[in-house]
Amino acid sequence: MNLITPPPPISPSTADQPMVVNCVAYRTDGSRIGEITLDTISEVLAQPDTFVWVGLHEPDEALLQKLQEEFGLHDLAIEDAHNAHQRTKVDAYGDSLFLVVQTAQLISTRLAFGETHIFLGPRYLVTVRHGASLSYAPARRDCEHAPHLLALGPSYALYSVLDFIVDNLLPIVRDFREELQKLEQDIFVATFNRGTVRRLYDMQRDLMTLRLAVAPLQDVISQLVKLHPKLIPDELRAYFSDVYDHVFRVNEAIGAMREMLNAAINVNLSLVTLGQNEVMKKLAGYAAMLAVPTLFTSWYGMNFTHMPELSQPWAYPAIIAVVACVVGAIFLALKRAKWL
Repeated sequence: MNLITPPPPISPSTADQPMVVNCVAYRTDGSRIGEITLDTISEVLAQPDTFVWVGLHEPDEALLQKLQEEFGLHDLAIEDAHNAHQRTKVDAYGDSLFLVVQTAQLISTRLAFGETHIFLGPRYLVTVRHGASLSYAPARRDCEHAPHLLALGPSYALYSVLDFIVDNLLPIVRDFREELQKLEQDIFVATFNRGTVRRLYDMQRDLMTLRLAVAPLQDVISQLVKLHPKLIPDELRAYFSDVYDHVFRVNEAIGAMREMLNAAINVNLSLVTLGQNEVMKKLAGYAAMLAVPTLFTSWYGMNFTHMPELSQPWAYPAIIAVVACVVGAIFLALKRAKWL
């Protein structure tokens, strides 16, 4: 068994760097050596049976250049990692991989998106978080609690990170489903609520963006399942297949909810149209009833000299009775036709 000299402790300057979340060395048997500084990465890797897991959050160009020197990362991969807003992908550079994964996080009921750039090599894993993304500390703890699996190398750490990202999408999808169920009840209320339509549109937009982030991830993980035998051992392909199944479930759930949202918006618009039609029918009915007295008063307002009814004492009440009867007849007819 190779004895590994414990690495030097983290210097205060490195510990105070907010961009460096973690920098930990491990033995190939899965045991943790401890935290190290970026400057001692090459010293640790010079010793056999070790690998390093580095976690960064929105690093600057100087920090990425430092990692490039320590791990020999490709220039194009470093350029992509420095610039956010990359598409989900996996690129192979010699004996290393560069992955871009979209992340999502609910912040105050609003869905925010970010990116994670991942460098995978035979003896290192580097995660670079941009934007909205949870810390991968839980994934690291799970790995350290399973040293027999972490002994499979950095590729198992990659599986843990990807599984953590995908598992965090499931609560988001569940929250969207629960909110959609509440909004469905608001759709059928008697009064029109513009806020309900606005929220349905916002959810549809967020789900579209989430779909664009999740769908390409299926192809990325499929490549990890089938390709790159030097970096992904056969023992881990079943684990990546499990992540693929989770991504597939999330993608299907998003597609189903988008269809439900489209249906909800269409139903809401149809109900609004029906409500407007009901109002127009009532207005037309009342207009028809008002047309009767208007017609009679227009006749007797023409100031003709010879109008026989004017000389009779019963003429005025008779006209009122006739108008009332005609209006009543129209009202009953409209009531039977369910216009009023």
